[in-house]
Amino acid sequence: MTKAPETLLEAIRYFADQDTCLEFMKELRWPDGVTCPTCGRDEPRFIKTRSLWECKNKHPRKQFSIKVGTIFEDSPIKLDKWLSAIWMISNAKNGVSSYEMHRALGVTQKTAWFMMHRIRLAMQSESFDKIDGEVEVDETFIGGKASNMHRARRATRIKSTGPAGKTVVFGLLDRHGPDGHTVVRAKVVANNRRRVLLPEIKRNVTAGSTVYSDAHPSYRMVKDEFDHETIDHAESYVEGKVHTNNIENFWSLLKRAIKGTYVNVEPFHLFRYLDEEVFRYNSRKDNDGGRFGRVASGIVGKRLTYRELTASTTPA
Repeated sequence: MTKAPETLLEAIRYFADQDTCLEFMKELRWPDGVTCPTCGRDEPRFIKTRSLWECKNKHPRKQFSIKVGTIFEDSPIKLDKWLSAIWMISNAKNGVSSYEMHRALGVTQKTAWFMMHRIRLAMQSESFDKIDGEVEVDETFIGGKASNMHRARRATRIKSTGPAGKTVVFGLLDRHGPDGHTVVRAKVVANNRRRVLLPEIKRNVTAGSTVYSDAHPSYRMVKDEFDHETIDHAESYVEGKVHTNNIENFWSLLKRAIKGTYVNVEPFHLFRYLDEEVFRYNSRKDNDGGRFGRVASGIVGKRLTYRELTASTTPA
């Protein structure tokens, strides 16, 4: 394979040809040779006129395309548009709206919205390794301001003051990640009570590590298993190494993308936008070509149908 593109101009030129897109995806998915996704047999016959492969074994779906078993499966959109969409969403600092995507690629807004959620699935990366060292923990609330809501909607959504009616997001930030840079993990949680936040900390942080948090009461029991340092924001924001400024910086980036680019995000889709922002934050030291390669490498084994996307349920 020729040298992969590293800039937007190189990407436009590189992926303008469908055969080049197919060759790029083939070497990315099957670096040791094409294998049948159904039975695993290698050296299938390539049907050039249809850009399909045909397995030599007899079984259902013996003919398969490069899209089978990826986020592209059952999509009529050609690879040049898919790869361009991946480039756009992975390298836009504040995100890309579906309307901007639909204008840039020449697809409908609904198609662009569906494509973007499939790409966010490829951005999803769940690590089972625990964080060891210095960790900042914090929670934030995502939701519209009561002053911006219609009176009828405000009456049904806002039942009290503060964060009522908003979605809670919990985050953990490793101050010294694998490459020496801060790395963040974030997820939607039911609430900011101790019974919800404490298990998340135990699940993601090695016992004995140093945990920094604000003075929220839900973090009081963290000291039982971790070296817990607290900063009371009513008194100060930084006391030496004791602060939560890094994780709060991530919250500002997340909210800037939601309020400035996406404007309105339904709670049952919020975790997908979190996956996008976490990916972009954790790969911020990489270049455009590197981020594109990371997302393109994550398309295999993941599939999202429109029925699943619009099911209006938040995953457990």
